[in-house]
Amino acid sequence: MDAIFRVDGNRVTTSPHAAGPWDPGMQHGSAPASLVVWAAERIATPVPMQVARVTIDLMRPVPVAPLTLETEVLREGRKIQLCAVRLLADGVLTVGATVLKIKSQVHQLPPEAAEPALELPGPDQSRIEDAEFSSSPFLTGMSLRAARGSFGVPGPGAIWYRADRPLVEGFAISQAMRAVVAADFCNGTSAVLDFRQWTFLNADLTVSMARQPVGEWILLDAESWIGPDGAGLAMARLADVRGYFGRAIQSLVIEKR
Repeated sequence: MDAIFRVDGNRVTTSPHAAGPWDPGMQHGSAPASLVVWAAERIATPVPMQVARVTIDLMRPVPVAPLTLETEVLREGRKIQLCAVRLLADGVLTVGATVLKIKSQVHQLPPEAAEPALELPGPDQSRIEDAEFSSSPFLTGMSLRAARGSFGVPGPGAIWYRADRPLVEGFAISQAMRAVVAADFCNGTSAVLDFRQWTFLNADLTVSMARQPVGEWILLDAESWIGPDGAGLAMARLADVRGYFGRAIQSLVIEKR
């Protein structure tokens, strides 16, 4: 199976390509994040709507193993829909997420409401980033281009991400899925600590979008703050070739290897 997931009803088969850098039996956070958005987008809405916010709580490590998928509409309205998505492994909750959709309606906006322009190099002008030090199978299905800094190297960074491997078998990668897949790389884009000496995995991920991104490439313009007591934050502005469209934030768990 080349795709990360195969979904049959509420049963999910997981490919080994889902594994992340921290443990070969544990999924990269981008994998379940993409599945959450895919599931939420399958829920019908009374009028055309778009994903505006995704909040994912990683309740425990998500195994590279079969999963059960559950969805629920928490709030159905004329202007919004709030969905819950849950992923379980052997009956145990591993991911609890909510996805907010907002009614799609085109407005003629005044010039002062224009989105912030992107001043960094685009993906075609940025350096190809191999990230060879990472042993993450999920990363082998991604293309990276560094506009500023370098992946996994301490300091703020701005890196373009493109998901190349299919995420859910038989389905195209939606624009919202592309956004959350990239967003879960905040902590690697803006590492403060040496990856060889520290772990700084994320316990959650929240992505908010003012509009749907365009194109295959998503930029994370990211930085991290590390506290003295085992917690930290990784944050990013999200952009595409048109400009900035969203923000992402992760809560980090800091530990010495």
